[in-house]
Amino acid sequence: MSGSGSGRAPDDLFLKIVAGEIPADIVHADDEVVAFRDVSPQAPVHVLVIPRVRYESVAELAAAAPQTLARLVAVAQQIADAECGGEYRLVFNTGAGVGQSVFHVHGHVLGGRGFTWPPG
Repeated sequence: MSGSGSGRAPDDLFLKIVAGEIPADIVHADDEVVAFRDVSPQAPVHVLVIPRVRYESVAELAAAAPQTLARLVAVAQQIADAECGGEYRLVFNTGAGVGQSVFHVHGHVLGGRGFTWPPG
């Protein structure tokens, strides 16, 4: 499953999680997206929501599969409602220079504590 032609796909950690090849603490899975707890949480609630099909960035996902992006955001809201009273920050990093380390788009659902602005 790949929405992107990027050469990074064979080493895609998240596709291995989707395929069940790497264990993860899955909190949601459906036909379009999978959500699992971050292994290095930055907040009491830190869940990654990813499309099952690989897209490198949120802009690429929005252009190619806007319905999947809408599903990803809806699942982020469901997780926040269940785990942190509906108050959360949803973050997408695009590019290594701003912290993207896995080049498979993923939304970070962060909640359960106060946040400052601007983010660091």
